[in-house]
Amino acid sequence: MTDHAVVSREEWLSARRALLTKEKQETRLRDEVRAARQALPWVRIDTAYRFDTPTGVKSLGDLFDGRSQLIVYHFMFGPDWKAGCPGCSFLCDHLDGALAHLNHHDVTLVAVSRAPLDKLEAYKRRMGWRFPWVSSGGSDFNFDFQVSFSEAQLASGTIEYNFEEAKVGDRGGDHEESPGLSAFFRDADGAVYHSYSSYARGPEELIGTLMILDRAPLGRNEQGTMSFVKRHDEY
Repeated sequence: MTDHAVVSREEWLSARRALLTKEKQETRLRDEVRAARQALPWVRIDTAYRFDTPTGVKSLGDLFDGRSQLIVYHFMFGPDWKAGCPGCSFLCDHLDGALAHLNHHDVTLVAVSRAPLDKLEAYKRRMGWRFPWVSSGGSDFNFDFQVSFSEAQLASGTIEYNFEEAKVGDRGGDHEESPGLSAFFRDADGAVYHSYSSYARGPEELIGTLMILDRAPLGRNEQGTMSFVKRHDEY
């Protein structure tokens, strides 16, 4: 038995109604944030990025796969790593079920990492995933979108991450790779625009397990952010 308050049903209802007021405020704020996100201006992408894919080398525009919207999950998997990041793997365990719905709604979702394609394909088979995953190892894509950092950047002591300067060694600033999510739009003429990026805990709402745990009696029950997480075949 945990050391937690135990009250009458009437007292619980009073506390629950007070919480409901806050939950409604959170929902309204989330709606406001979503509207502000959609209203962000866009930046045209003129760099000719190239990605290794199971069907050959493709451009950023090709990754849309005929749709007008593209979501890229920046998966932490460096060229020399033996396996993908456990936290990114945790998030990506939640993507396959969304694919049909996203594709039907004119959105393509792709994971992008700097590791060679053969490593990505092998790890994808191990995890049993179906979502598209491509390698950006031959381009500056990861560096330009501030999810990969060179030895020189790390040696300087500071990097630019999550739209601010971060000291190397601080959370979010101590890896050659960091997580993130970016969104793009492709118009009828084929021009590609960057509409949004989010880093650190920004993409957390994609992780349905955390949203469920937030409703459980003990919540996430973690010592640090996602400290309990392992790859799903390592529990």
